[in-house]
Amino acid sequence: MSDLFHCDSDPGNRPGRYAPSPTGRLHLGNLRTALLAWKAARDRGAPFLVRIEDVDSGRSREEWVEVQLQELRLIGIDWDGEPVRQYDRHGHYRDALQKLESQGLLYECFCTRAEIREAASAPHGELPEGAYPGTCRDLTEAEREDKRAAGRPPALRVRSGGATVGFEDHICGTVEKLLDDFVVRRNDGDFAYNLAVTVDDADQGIGEVVRGADLLDTTPRQLWLYDRLGLEAPARFSHVPLMLGEDGERLAKRHGAITLEEKLASGMTADEVRDQLLTSL
Repeated sequence: MSDLFHCDSDPGNRPGRYAPSPTGRLHLGNLRTALLAWKAARDRGAPFLVRIEDVDSGRSREEWVEVQLQELRLIGIDWDGEPVRQYDRHGHYRDALQKLESQGLLYECFCTRAEIREAASAPHGELPEGAYPGTCRDLTEAEREDKRAAGRPPALRVRSGGATVGFEDHICGTVEKLLDDFVVRRNDGDFAYNLAVTVDDADQGIGEVVRGADLLDTTPRQLWLYDRLGLEAPARFSHVPLMLGEDGERLAKRHGAITLEEKLASGMTADEVRDQLLTSL
């Protein structure tokens, strides 16, 4: 099965968005992506939204929400309306799971992380290295009952059917991915990023998604979900290059000042940081 989505059309006046996770201060790469997403929306006269992606209850911290919003304000980013919180949208994610379940597209996965790593390291035909090979896909009900009785909380995975999903990224060009059976609800009960972001972007009518190139690989999974859930996908995806240090490696603490706070402490103004970020591509 092969699906090709045409996602490099004009988003018109549909909103853009930036969606930080409140797990710490935004590093300079995050801030540059936020600026580019904001500028892309404002340049076409579209609304710009901020969404707080706090669906990961184990890592998200309330104290970082206002810190991140203030950092965005300091470099000149404004937005329309109040930021949406994923924490308040669990009912929407449950509805999406029920829709997938009604199509027979979900199954329980009892594998531990170690078991998944071990299984994924073996060759599995056409699936890429590290892909989930479907270990729990065809368990009998008796086998599932045994695993539940052993106290293993299951995650929920989709039956992707080995679909190959492709799209045209506005920056990176043609992207294709052979899907494995990816997680949509984790075994700790939290909803997975791919499910939440798909539902949220559709509900908010997002026209263009501008985000880091490290998330390029997630987009085919989300497009598969848009299709199965009957939701309208963004008209355009733009995955921007990651910020690198002088050694050519992904920006990290070893490279020195990597947050706005550190840049301000070094004597730069917020406007200077903003200008530096916008000219760093």
